[in-house]
Amino acid sequence: MIAAAYLTLYRSGELQARAATARQRMKSCVLCANRCKVDRRVSPEGARCRTGANAVVSSVGPHHGEERPISGRRGSGTIFFGWCNLHCVFCQNFQISQRGEGREMSDATLAAQMLALQAAGCHNINFVSPSHVIPQILGALTIAAGQGLTLPLVYNSGGYDSREGLELMQGVIDIYMPDMKFADSEVARPFLGVSDYAEVNRGAVREMHRQVSDLVLGETGLAQRGLLIRHLVLPDNLAGTDAILTFIASKISRATYLNLMNQYRPCSHASAYPALGRRPTHAELRQAWALARQLGLHRLD
Repeated sequence: MIAAAYLTLYRSGELQARAATARQRMKSCVLCANRCKVDRRVSPEGARCRTGANAVVSSVGPHHGEERPISGRRGSGTIFFGWCNLHCVFCQNFQISQRGEGREMSDATLAAQMLALQAAGCHNINFVSPSHVIPQILGALTIAAGQGLTLPLVYNSGGYDSREGLELMQGVIDIYMPDMKFADSEVARPFLGVSDYAEVNRGAVREMHRQVSDLVLGETGLAQRGLLIRHLVLPDNLAGTDAILTFIASKISRATYLNLMNQYRPCSHASAYPALGRRPTHAELRQAWALARQLGLHRLD
């Protein structure tokens, strides 16, 4: 079993220093790729994420619906953060991501939730939509590590992450689990609400892989460390699945653990966009899986 990465940083005092640095950077925030440069401590409404000093948490509990190496038998200890740094028109959790449903938690309360998930037998702590709450995660982690937290950490993001934010998480996160949503920023713009998704996303995934490399599984098949990429197949190759798979195979690693997700359905505001008006066909899904194998991507969830 590989020890959780953050424990070394905690013992050296570096984790506490990172938490302080992240809090200071909220003063002119560039912690996610929106780079709002507003003082989130004073006016969180001016930030894309609408999140101030405390994280908003929608739900906490064991999750059995993640990828098999993440959920295992006892579940992934999932913390769903309210708000998001993307505004996906087809988001299946838009009440959380775009309406901010949940309650504010102090760092101490968030730390207590992590410890409760560990006590419940979860295999890891899974931060969902963490990009905008890096300071709060680091602050809570310094408390939880001092009180006995040892579980590996999963960074489960939409893949719109800044280098500044990811550098703060180096040596903290054990498992990165980003989306790769679109291969073309112009195509993505009306659906995600940002103008540079593809470029930022590719840079973020490169950095994540540089930090943790390919996914390592333990003897029981549980993820211990590494990168796991998710890609949601959309109808008519709207997401540019072929280009994304080619990028992963040629620029990341053919040993990348990849989940080609087949669960797209029109929801949230997707009905306003004809291109998103149907689910992908079985033929489109088979074509995506076949291309992945053709490119040498053999670790398909």
